[in-house]
Amino acid sequence: MGQGTPGGLNRGLPGDRKADGSDKKEKKFEPAAPPARVGRKQRKQKGPEAAARLPTVTPLTKCKLRLLKLERVKDYLLMEEEFVTNQERLKPQEEKAEEDRSKVDDLRGSPMSVGNLEELIDENHAIVSSSVGPEYYVGILSFVDKDQLEPGCAILMHNKVLSVVGLLQDEVDPMVSVMKVEKAPLESYADIGGLDAQIQEIKEAVELPLTHPELYEDIGIKPPKGVILYGEPGTGKTLLAKAVANSTSATFLRVVGSELIQKYLGDGPKLVRELFRVADDLSPSIVFIDEIDAVGTKRYDAHSGGEREIQRTMLELLNQLDGFDSRGDVKVILATNRIESLDPALLRPGRIDRKIEFPLPDIKTRRRIFQIHTSRMTLADDVNLEEFVMTKDEFSGADIKAICTEAGLLALRERRMKVTHVDFKKAKEKVMFKKKEGVPEGLYM
Repeated sequence: MGQGTPGGLNRGLPGDRKADGSDKKEKKFEPAAPPARVGRKQRKQKGPEAAARLPTVTPLTKCKLRLLKLERVKDYLLMEEEFVTNQERLKPQEEKAEEDRSKVDDLRGSPMSVGNLEELIDENHAIVSSSVGPEYYVGILSFVDKDQLEPGCAILMHNKVLSVVGLLQDEVDPMVSVMKVEKAPLESYADIGGLDAQIQEIKEAVELPLTHPELYEDIGIKPPKGVILYGEPGTGKTLLAKAVANSTSATFLRVVGSELIQKYLGDGPKLVRELFRVADDLSPSIVFIDEIDAVGTKRYDAHSGGEREIQRTMLELLNQLDGFDSRGDVKVILATNRIESLDPALLRPGRIDRKIEFPLPDIKTRRRIFQIHTSRMTLADDVNLEEFVMTKDEFSGADIKAICTEAGLLALRERRMKVTHVDFKKAKEKVMFKKKEGVPEGLYM
């Protein structure tokens, strides 16, 4: 008793091997756990956890396409809903605007009178005038844009109470806009026979100040303001003005003197002011007034309202030619064949600085004019133009052109393609007969 196995106190039993580290290797090779559900089907869970749990769904291709389609339908329905909402919201405003427009039209009246704003008294009242009546103190309706109202502008007035109901946006008088030459004439300086001195003078007075104003500044003089072309009818005054319009790039305004005479009082001076205002806005520009003797005759004691209106128009023209305001790059060309009847105030230096005379053509000029007008004609071999050049009859440039045209018509009458010398002789006799017998003697002295 009391004796144990020698050395056996520290040796473990065979069943005690789990105490060392070899049992870890044995756990590593244990088989996997069985699945959660084997055999009978598990019952469905009940309660709030089961309600909140969502099944795992893997979308297929068809499901994805259907989702995209439904999203597009949803976007379209949202847009349609917004459109319908806006229509319902804006419809009362459109109806109200239409009702307001109808009220404004009723206030304006139909037809409306056209007048001028003379003076602004305050924001709601003004003094207006029309061409057929006196001035009136009227009100300005609330829907009129008062920022654009200024003295002298064209306005629309109520047909009964004459209150200001609108503003004419077009500031340029339609008659002035028609005077502007949009397409340059085809005539050039090469189409003018002779008149070399006249061409040189009009270039120095009209073209050179617009193209090279520094030349006049260097020499210390002011360029001429305007020129007047005078001479007998048919000597080339209007033709030279056409050549100026063809050769220059400046704005060209053409007006006949009789167009400045208007029916109602004040319209003529107003048209002259508008003409020069447009010329100043479009500067550099050239204003050509043909037949200036229609409004520029000498002043005398007028016995009718029409004569007094013509004189007022001329006085406004004098003021625009040389008044308090500077004209700038606006040159004036006047033309007449009765310079002796013009008012001396119109011809004085400072308004018209150069007077260019157009005499009847001499022998050299006649020859040049005949060459210009016959250059495109088919002439026979027997045509001798020197006979008509050296004649003692007084021909103007227009007479020479008429002779050439008439000779061509005589050749066409006989179905000939060439113009003969006999045609020119018959044409000369016909033109000279109409000039001497058809026109009263002594009209142009």
